[in-house]
Amino acid sequence: MVTKLVHPSMTDSHVSPLICRTMNVMKLQGFVSTRNHSRINTSRFGERALWFRPITIIRVAAEHNSGSGLVEYETLAQRKRELYHAVEGINRGIFGIPSAKKSEIESLVKQLESQNPTPHPTLELEKVAGCWKLVYSTISILGSKRTKLGLRDFISLDDFFQTIDVSKSKAVNVIKFSARGLSLLSGQLSIEASFKIASTTRVDINFENSMITPDQLMKVFRKNYDLLLGIFNPKGWLEITYVDDTMRIGRDDKGNIFVLQRFEDNNDS
Repeated sequence: MVTKLVHPSMTDSHVSPLICRTMNVMKLQGFVSTRNHSRINTSRFGERALWFRPITIIRVAAEHNSGSGLVEYETLAQRKRELYHAVEGINRGIFGIPSAKKSEIESLVKQLESQNPTPHPTLELEKVAGCWKLVYSTISILGSKRTKLGLRDFISLDDFFQTIDVSKSKAVNVIKFSARGLSLLSGQLSIEASFKIASTTRVDINFENSMITPDQLMKVFRKNYDLLLGIFNPKGWLEITYVDDTMRIGRDDKGNIFVLQRFEDNNDS
């Protein structure tokens, strides 16, 4: 540590009692007569005014320790802002994104995971409970899958929600759709699953049931329902790699990444 000696202009009320007492000692040392000068210089420590250095080190260390938490918090908040900005305008990545954009997002995800403020999320499930909105996933619907499901022209994907009921060990995923035709038809696919704690970071997930509403939308997907369900079926396990009050990140057994943002107004799900 390199210590820079500064002579601050401050009153005793701005510093700790320890430093106040030390500053008073300094004032007294100023009245030492010149005949003691050579004795101080020739002390066995080989330095003059030795009393000053440890006090400065204590003060610097205290300032460093008191500010480290704030710096860490600001860095975390900045990473979250960068991630939200990176996923804007890509429709959650569901229809594919350029490799450079994918690398950027995954780099930010890894940085957040390394700063996870909840290292054992299954021991604090209240942080996981509630409604979440998907903002990014590496699940993709490309090529013939997208064509068969009518997701190129006829069907549009809207919001994705996940509601977790910790008391019942249940999770409900809701994928909303809009169908274009003579009139705009809106509906949703609901997938209910149960979960069981497998470790301090992982839950095992079992598919329970699914439903598409309204019936008109079910008719649209009936032929390719198994394909649709296969894409969004949550069965397997999920590692919760990051969670705080507003963001959650997870990785599943299929290698997918999920980034979700807490949502409070999903009354239609």
